[in-house]
Amino acid sequence: MASDNGKIGVFPATMLVAGNMMGSGVFLLPTSLAKIGTISLLGWVVTIVGSLLLAFVFAKLGRLAPKAGGPYAYARDYMGPYMGFQTNTIYWFANWIGNVALPVAAVGYFSYFVPALSDPILRTIVVLAIIWVFTFANILGPDVVVRIQSYTTSLALIPILGVAVFGWFFFSGSVFQGAYNLSGTGDFSAVSAAASITLWAFIGVESASVTAGVVRDPQRNVAIATLAGVALAAVAYLVSSAAIMGMVPNAQLQTSDAPFALAARIAIGDIGGSVVSLCAAIGAAGSLGGWILLTAQSAKAAADDRLFPAIFGKSNAKDVPVLGLVVVAVLMSLMVLVTASSPSASAQFDVIVQVAVTLTLLPYIYSCVACYFAVEEDGKLHHIGVYWALTSITVLYCLWAVLGSNPSIVQYSLIFVLFITPFYPFFSERRRRLGGLPIDAKADRVASLS
Repeated sequence: MASDNGKIGVFPATMLVAGNMMGSGVFLLPTSLAKIGTISLLGWVVTIVGSLLLAFVFAKLGRLAPKAGGPYAYARDYMGPYMGFQTNTIYWFANWIGNVALPVAAVGYFSYFVPALSDPILRTIVVLAIIWVFTFANILGPDVVVRIQSYTTSLALIPILGVAVFGWFFFSGSVFQGAYNLSGTGDFSAVSAAASITLWAFIGVESASVTAGVVRDPQRNVAIATLAGVALAAVAYLVSSAAIMGMVPNAQLQTSDAPFALAARIAIGDIGGSVVSLCAAIGAAGSLGGWILLTAQSAKAAADDRLFPAIFGKSNAKDVPVLGLVVVAVLMSLMVLVTASSPSASAQFDVIVQVAVTLTLLPYIYSCVACYFAVEEDGKLHHIGVYWALTSITVLYCLWAVLGSNPSIVQYSLIFVLFITPFYPFFSERRRRLGGLPIDAKADRVASLS
């Protein structure tokens, strides 16, 4: 529940983390992974381990130094203003691009019982409508969005847990074994590719840390929400993915815009398929509200530090950055129009996911670097000690995920990082003219000690 000042407690924060991951990650991934084969389940295992490590990083940072802005704030504090600027810009772009996958997945499931939505023009109109509905929900305040997402996440769990539990009664070993490795590459390459794709399912692990400014008792609740949210999603992902790959023939799974609904139809008929499709569509759509909140809070934190355009820091009486939300909605709408020519929702989803995952990995790596040290309330630099090994493994995992990504997208992502660099001096000069912020001294102190 939300408190009087609009902040959220541990349960809504946990549902925000789980909802951001489950709404964005699971509903169309079986179709993407079907192109690799059932060996992709090994990719799930690797990704779950890596994501739990990432959860540890953000939980630790959330306990020692909870800051609104998440990865941006940690990069800013521990690596200086420029790295904060770079991290926020990359993270912000990755978020609003990746957000588009959510309404696309929702409409893909709606098309199960409204076949007309398979038409690209109608699909585009409905996707745009969903984006703007949840943008206005965010303008009403974070407590409203999180309340909505608590309900939609509960609906999202119905198809995921339903397939995970009851799908095994309809599991076929021959269907499962007949599609082991269809990637056309060796097993290691196939697992690497699957791990890169499945990481999308856990994008959102940082949700509680990014929104620490709207979470009650963040030193305690951010850590609990992060670890609990990831654990809930991990169990649901692995079990449901294994079940669905043994229920639906691979050829059908590769072309489906509603794989969970297809599995339910095989198990209990058209009514079951329709119910699951509706729950999945609402869950995916509801997740968009939390992701828009995440994108707005990260940009606002950077704008408050004069490391992002001032428009993103302008807030209303509820401290909601209204203009920043509108800008994000406009950009998401343009992304929908650019990718609207995709032949199906699943094809559009694949393109968006690959771009968003690759861009998000860099802010994750920077957050891991920040976790090597933590500045607590006394202002002293504290060595984390025993956590170095786990954090280092997490960095290696993120680098491996980059290697498993589409080479062309990695190439363009690097170009994008270089492209934004020349813009930093404009913000640096603005900060100098308007007066330095306290964070400058802290960043300089950390840099000199490290």
